Amino acid sequence: MQNSNKLLQSIGIPFAALLSVIFGLLLVSFPIGIYVVFETDIGGDINYEYPLTHLELFNETEFYQAPIDVSVGDAFVVLWIFYLTIFVIAMLGPKDGFSKALSPIISFGKYNPRLNYMIGVTKWLSILILISALINFVQEGFDIDIVPPLADNDLIQFFYVSLAPLIEELGFRLLLIGIPLFALYSNKSSLKYFMRCLWNPNILDIHNVKKALFLVIFVGVLFGFAHIAFGDSWSEGKFAQAAASGIILGWVYLRYGFVTSLLIHWATNYFIFSYATFISQINFISIEDAFSHSLMSSLELLFLVAGIFSILFYLLINSFQKKRLP
Repeated sequence: MQNSNKLLQSIGIPFAALLSVIFGLLLVSFPIGIYVVFETDIGGDINYEYPLTHLELFNETEFYQAPIDVSVGDAFVVLWIFYLTIFVIAMLGPKDGFSKALSPIISFGKYNPRLNYMIGVTKWLSILILISALINFVQEGFDIDIVPPLADNDLIQFFYVSLAPLIEELGFRLLLIGIPLFALYSNKSSLKYFMRCLWNPNILDIHNVKKALFLVIFVGVLFGFAHIAFGDSWSEGKFAQAAASGIILGWVYLRYGFVTSLLIHWATNYFIFSYATFISQINFISIEDAFSHSLMSSLELLFLVAGIFSILFYLLINSFQKKRLP
């Protein structure tokens, strides 16, 4: 028992350090994103003053002809403030702050990952990136490539990838998982309780976990299919990676709530793209070349190591807790 405790402590210290570094990188991406949008020529012949209604997103809708004087920059700032607010909520709650929640990991005290959203964000983000990298590695062995959709403009692409996590989490997690979970497991019918369950499904009495897991897997597969089903979508190689990500996000939503799943999805889009576009601008290279830059490779390596530590720490702590049971 004592040896197990020492092993966990030896893993807990670097694990907590890795989570802290990831947290810092996520935080720094906020000013980087603002700088890229408003202080660089990422958009080429257009900039942040480009009218929002001129985007392809509005071309076939009734809003396209609407006299709305809103620019891409205005919409981006609204999204930026929203994500920053969610980030602060995750950093401070729901019960303990991020720094306080790290202490049990370092000293191996009474570890409870639900005390702080940001612990779940940093841990599961690293696991998601690790699993995505493994899927990509296996598929490359079978000559299955993951080709992203073509982007006409880097500024517009940055706006779209920043908007996508909010839309997709509202659709795939809140609507397709949250509402069915409420219908299956709720014993109350008040609007307030319904909203609380959508925000954090783990308050439900989920007595039959198999149904909840089936729902998470089904929606995850649907999430993967949605990434390849449309004309300007990813190549077919993206399906397995997106489906695995959808299942992880669904599981995270089930266990930790909307804040955690949204920020993980935000990080896989905005966070990664903000660093790539920043590298692109300061080195005068394309976005595609920026993803092959040494800094991006270092970030990927950091997340892969953190993902391995996250899984190892989870397995060890579960084993240790079972041994402590009488």
